[in-house]
Amino acid sequence: MDMTPQPFVYGALILVVAGFFNRLIGFIYQIFMIRLIEPEGVGLFNMVYPIYIMALVLGGAGIPVAIAKLVAEEVAKNNLRGAYRIFSTALAYIALISFSLTGLLVAGAPFLKAHVFPRPDAYACFLALVPAVIIVSLCSAFRGFFQGLQQMTPTAVTQVAEQIVRISTGLIIASLLLPKGVAYAAAGLSLGVVCGEFVGFIFILWIYLAKRPCLTGPPGYRREKPGRITARIFQLGVPVTLTRFISTALLSIDALLIPRRLTTSGLSSSEATAMYGQLVGIAEPLLFIPSIITISLATALVPAMSDALAQNNLPLVRGRCEEALRLTMLAGLPAAAIFLLLPEEFCTLFFGYSEAAPALSILAGGGPFLYLQQTTIGILQGLGRADRPLKNLVIASLFKVTGIYYLTAIPGVNIQGAALALVTGYMVMALLNYRDLKRITGLRPDWHYVLTKPLLASLGMAAVIWQAKTYLQGLIAPPVGQFALVLLLGGSAYVGLLIVTGGLHVYDLHRLKQLLKMFTLR
Repeated sequence: MDMTPQPFVYGALILVVAGFFNRLIGFIYQIFMIRLIEPEGVGLFNMVYPIYIMALVLGGAGIPVAIAKLVAEEVAKNNLRGAYRIFSTALAYIALISFSLTGLLVAGAPFLKAHVFPRPDAYACFLALVPAVIIVSLCSAFRGFFQGLQQMTPTAVTQVAEQIVRISTGLIIASLLLPKGVAYAAAGLSLGVVCGEFVGFIFILWIYLAKRPCLTGPPGYRREKPGRITARIFQLGVPVTLTRFISTALLSIDALLIPRRLTTSGLSSSEATAMYGQLVGIAEPLLFIPSIITISLATALVPAMSDALAQNNLPLVRGRCEEALRLTMLAGLPAAAIFLLLPEEFCTLFFGYSEAAPALSILAGGGPFLYLQQTTIGILQGLGRADRPLKNLVIASLFKVTGIYYLTAIPGVNIQGAALALVTGYMVMALLNYRDLKRITGLRPDWHYVLTKPLLASLGMAAVIWQAKTYLQGLIAPPVGQFALVLLLGGSAYVGLLIVTGGLHVYDLHRLKQLLKMFTLR
């Protein structure tokens, strides 16, 4: 495995390829999971999953992002020894924090069962997840180290291995435990998560021991004091942790609040759990498909921005920002149009639950803002301004939680009101992030290039999909055949319009060719 630094876009593309594979098998997993334990079981699992994610945020303390940024800075200064000192110090802190937190979670689990979980039978599901906190925290430190080297392949490889094991073991264990009840089956999914994370950690540890860069020559920089290293780590780690903690805490609030407000609208506890499961198990996973690109961009942007800043190259910073925004729009706008026009087809053909279609169609309107939010968070963190997404998240969350509280409780609106509240949060967060990015970097993107061309191509694609859907109605017997043909026609129209309008360039194809060449060489 080649450990030479990879250019920003190529590193992002490697993560996109791995992310596409992971999302594909994850999507298949979601289909089988919905059909195996039904929306009620998925809703039960997702009641505790945000709390687990919040524990992961605290366990990592934002340190992996700090590792990626600080290692990138030291490598840009040709100070590999300094990069290793930062990594070893950060790894020690992560180990200490994650082990301590795991002990607290085990001790506090009965309290959560009695006073926090909407349904007490979610207890076993949560307890099965707890061991993963240590594993994921340690694994994320090693991934941060390689990302700081601008080497994304180790992250991609370990994510693929992790996903394969998670899905296969999760479904097998859930199937075996299903006769005991849906709560036990949901706990089986949790055990699958732990197994997958453990395999991913073993892979990244092996890559580090076998492939890490070797130190050569005498030290080129004065040895940095441990106290100074600690200060640098937590100066970035604390705001990142606060941002992610608040974000996941709000997801936990969503998981606790939405089912309760659904019961207020007149639904039974079982109906509310099932409807919440449709939102988080069907509509949101579909909406998050384009996040393969935006999350990969965000991951690659942290060290890329740090590297550009270390070189004091502001034009390079602006150029990478504009390219990231363009790639976000190229992926996000057509995806939003497809989900808006074909929500029932997606929900019915893949999951067998057309009831989730109204929520998906509402979420689709906020899709581009969600994807822009993810990209801009990565940019701001790479610029060392993780405090800005934190502030913006608090503001956006006030809008979202208020919307969930009032809209979800309205009879006849219920889950669609929750979806509308989520969209409002995406919009506010994305716009505030972009405002801060513009102020910090002086970014003045070419909107005709970044937005107008992808938007025109997406509108043209939408027209083709609408006409094809109307014309082919009933002409092709299998619904899946009609669906696939409509998507093929729409996708072809989108790519064709991008080429005609100049939204795609020769160097885009060159990048793709180079990426394929890189994988061939591996």
